[in-house]
Amino acid sequence: QLATEDNATLLITHYQRLLDEITPDYVHVMASGRILRTGGRELALELEQTGYDWVDQELAAQGAA
Repeated sequence: QLATEDNATLLITHYQRLLDEITPDYVHVMASGRILRTGGRELALELEQTGYDWVDQELAAQGAA
């Protein structure tokens, strides 16, 4: 078992299939060195459905695009 109180795992992926096998405690969306959104597994499912187009819009709104 990988999950214990004494360790953590950082997994970077764009593949929903992997997240079907590993249930994350947290999901962070990063772009340009910033965390744009944080959530749980539901955020990963939302991204699978809606895509990442909002990332460019959010970066532009923040003046980082």
